[in-house]
Amino acid sequence: MRITKFTHACVRLEQGGGALVIDPGIWTEEQAVTGADAILVTHEHSDHLDIRRFAGLGIQIYGPADADLPGVDWTRVTSGEQFGLAGCTVRAVGARHAFVYDGSPDCANLGYVIDGACYHPGDSLHVPEQPIDTLFVPAQASWLKTSEAIDFVRAIGPRRALPIHDGQVNERGLGSINGWLARAAGDGYRSLAPGKAA
Repeated sequence: MRITKFTHACVRLEQGGGALVIDPGIWTEEQAVTGADAILVTHEHSDHLDIRRFAGLGIQIYGPADADLPGVDWTRVTSGEQFGLAGCTVRAVGARHAFVYDGSPDCANLGYVIDGACYHPGDSLHVPEQPIDTLFVPAQASWLKTSEAIDFVRAIGPRRALPIHDGQVNERGLGSINGWLARAAGDGYRSLAPGKAA
């Protein structure tokens, strides 16, 4: 499977001629969705789905059944549901967005396990019940401490971890975060610049 990282939380997964894009938000480059078969959305925040740019492209969108996506025609997905998309098997896991403070925000958030191997958690630290080969680990967020990201990597124990959710941090901060996460993930940690593939 070819994995291409785009700015912030967006990744594109390609195999067997199919292309699946997860979380193309307001900072995501247009080419992330070019020729895509489907879009998976973890939750309703604009850094994970830019409704104005991506909802009108005619690409089928899948997202949490309880999300608030005005003006979007999307297939509603529930936690535990499994389905096929773009030549991949997708399983939805988790339920809610991580809290920043005092129970807010509180919205639906699904993570997606692709082909039983790759896991994109969206804005949560939900640990799925199955082993994960490739983890897209949130690197920075208002709802996240670096120690929580480290514990998340350790709890999952992936063969490789690729950072996402890094669009609001400068190079100095990202360098520090990458250093800590690389210690937790070991040789399997690799930071990809937007547009680069693994």
